[in-house]
Amino acid sequence: MAYVRRRIGGALLVLVLAFIGAYILLAALPGDAVLARYGNPDLGLTAAQLAEIRAAYGADRSQLVQFFETAGSFLRGDLGYSIQSGAAVSALLAEALPSTLTLAALGLVSAVVLAVVIAVTATHPGLRGHRAARALRNLLRGLPPLMVSLPVFWIGIVLIQVFSFQLGLVPVLNAGPIESLILPVATLAIPIAAPLAQVLIRSIDEVLAQPFVSVARARGATNTWLLSRTVARNAMLPALTMAGLLFGELVGGAVVTEAVFGRMGIGQLTAQAVAARDTPVLLAVVVISTVVFVLINLVVDLLYPVLDARLRRSDAAAPTRRAAVAAR
Repeated sequence: MAYVRRRIGGALLVLVLAFIGAYILLAALPGDAVLARYGNPDLGLTAAQLAEIRAAYGADRSQLVQFFETAGSFLRGDLGYSIQSGAAVSALLAEALPSTLTLAALGLVSAVVLAVVIAVTATHPGLRGHRAARALRNLLRGLPPLMVSLPVFWIGIVLIQVFSFQLGLVPVLNAGPIESLILPVATLAIPIAAPLAQVLIRSIDEVLAQPFVSVARARGATNTWLLSRTVARNAMLPALTMAGLLFGELVGGAVVTEAVFGRMGIGQLTAQAVAARDTPVLLAVVVISTVVFVLINLVVDLLYPVLDARLRRSDAAAPTRRAAVAAR
C-alpha cells in the first residue's frame, strides 16, 4: 500500500506542477487574446466596450487573482469559455476529444503490434543459421533507428503520395470512417513503434543471454516456447515503461497528424487556439493531456509490481519502475 500511495501522491504532484507551469507560460505569452478577437477596426468597438469584454472574461484582474480563480474553476470542472468563439471549453473538448482518442488508441495499438513483430523476428533464435535469415535479422535491427528519425509530417505526406495518389488504395477525399483512419493511424504508429522495438530487441537479447534460458533450452524447450512463455514476460517490463513514457510523443504526433490529414480533433483545436491566442482553450488542452499522461503512467506504475515480484517483497525498499529498468 505504501508503494501505491507514493505513486498516487507523485501523480497528484505532477498534475499540480503541470497546471502551475502551463498557466505561467501561457500568461507570459506576448499578445492580447481579447484584442486579437475583438480589436478588429471593422467591428467598430470602442475602448469602453473592449474594457467590458475584458471584464467579462476576467482579464482585467491581476494575474494572481486570475490564477486562483482558474484553479478553483478547474477543480469544479468548469474549464471556462473560449475567447475566440465564446463557446464553453468543455463543449469544444467534448466535440474534439473522441476523434483524437480514437486516433491515439489505434495508433498505440498498431505501434505495439508493429514493435512486437519487428522485435520477435529480429531476435528469434531460429533465424540465425541461414544467410537470408541473418540478412533479415540485420535489416529489422536497423529498421527502428531509421523509423525514429522520420518526422511525423513527412511520414504522412509520403503515405498520402504513395497510397492515395500513386496507388489509389486509400482515398483521402470523401473517405469512409474506416478508410479515413488507415493512413493517419499508420503515420502515428511508425515513429511510436521505433523506440518500443528498440527496447524490446535489447530486452529480449539480454533475457536470452540469462542462464535460466540456457537451462530451459537444455531441457528441450523450443525457441517459440522460450520466446512466448519465458522471455516475453521478462522482456516486456522495460517495454511497458517505454509505452507509458511515449504517450507524450503520441499526443504530439496526433496533433501533427490531424493537421496533415485535416482531421478535426484536439490537434486542430490546439492549432486554432494558438493562432487566436485563446488561452482558456490552450490551458484546458494542456491540463487534459497531462491528466491522461499521468493516469497512463500511474497505471503502468501500479502494474509493475504485478509483473515484477521484486517490487512486491518490500514496499519500503521497492525501487521505482525506472530504477528497475535501469538495473536491467
